[in-house]
Amino acid sequence: MAKVYDLTSGKPSSLILKFYFPMLLTNMLQQIYTIADTIIVGKGLGDNQLGAVGNMSSLTFFIIGFSIGITNGFSILIAQFFGAKNEERLKKSVASSISLAMLITVILTAVSIVFLSPVLKLLQTDEIIMKDSLIYGYIIFGGLFTTIGYNLCASILRALGDSKTPFIAIIVSTIVNIIFNWVTVYMMHTGVEGPAFVTIASQIISTLICYLKLRKIDIIRIKREHFRHDFSMYYELLKNGIPMAIMNSITAIGCMTIQYFVNGMGVAFTSAYSACSKYINLFMQPACTSGYAMSSFTSQNYGAGRMDRIKKGLNICLLISLISYVVLGSIMVIFAEQLAGFMLNGAEQIALSKGYLIRSGLMLFAVDFLFVVRSACQGMGKPLVPMISGIAEMTLRVVVVVFFTSVFGFNATSYAEIAAWLGAMILNSAAAYHYLYGRKEKLADIPSYSAV
Repeated sequence: MAKVYDLTSGKPSSLILKFYFPMLLTNMLQQIYTIADTIIVGKGLGDNQLGAVGNMSSLTFFIIGFSIGITNGFSILIAQFFGAKNEERLKKSVASSISLAMLITVILTAVSIVFLSPVLKLLQTDEIIMKDSLIYGYIIFGGLFTTIGYNLCASILRALGDSKTPFIAIIVSTIVNIIFNWVTVYMMHTGVEGPAFVTIASQIISTLICYLKLRKIDIIRIKREHFRHDFSMYYELLKNGIPMAIMNSITAIGCMTIQYFVNGMGVAFTSAYSACSKYINLFMQPACTSGYAMSSFTSQNYGAGRMDRIKKGLNICLLISLISYVVLGSIMVIFAEQLAGFMLNGAEQIALSKGYLIRSGLMLFAVDFLFVVRSACQGMGKPLVPMISGIAEMTLRVVVVVFFTSVFGFNATSYAEIAAWLGAMILNSAAAYHYLYGRKEKLADIPSYSAV
């Protein structure tokens, strides 16, 4: 029998850190192999090909972010049932999550492939990079089942307190990704299709590793009867999953709006923005991981009715985010030019990226704290405020980039990001304070204790 990890008893700081570090390494490795892809494409194929791959980032986040939101939302209910020691409902929630994930995979794959070309045109994608953007996009979206499969399996494992297995899966897939990216670009001389196919193959490997671990866990060993349609369970899962998915996709729309204006400036700006986005995603990972830890810790303890432990967990995860900001924000500010030059070739692109990284590094605390307080709300089964904050993020990004691009040019893109971070952080902080300190939660309000 494979081991599961109960986060409802024991010292919160020890449990969170034990859960945090394997997941941090997992997320960092994911970003590292994304950056490795970027470096190999940029240095091996050129800035135009880098622009083509980077041009897909916001659109990819729109689709994949939706699926990640769905699976993370499902895992909240799974963790609550686990924390409540309700094994039958736990098994039913896992089976229902699998059924819903399969349906969502079919829908998202079809929609993303059909609308890829029109959306790229809508985003003012330059003709120079249009062909490569389409090639890369069709392959990535065609293999969407691998992404959703991994995220679902990893989310279930984390809901059960296991952050080590996803880490092992990513170690293996990262090694495969980097080696074969190098092979396809420098030895086989493929275009962007090489790294795209390698990405799909590496995700298949990580999915299989997580799936094989899930099969060994007795507490979620599901049978055919657990897959029988239970619309009340579907409702509970979607009640958490849909708002989180919408939040991610709404946020992506704001990013796509920025991409639209960046693409309109020229390929050099698209390449610079692509490089900056990769670094932002990398340097926010420690705080993002503390948010994931907060979500799992909160969900299990919410199911167990331990609000006191949730408060302690919130303080610990906020401290992790603060340390992350001080260290990584400083690196972004001090070494901005070196970071930009590591990915890009042209002097113009490097100069554009340098300013973006400095401004973002100074304000990185906003998004770092956002991850934690938003996860606290989601872990308590309160997805509405995070979804509203996603709308606020999108609105702020769009308003700033639309009205200030003519004044600040490319610099407006970094101002738009910062405004979105600050707005969402304030909203989620207020909500988390209300749920934890503003009123007392009744056990009857907790899904794990109700007759769902």
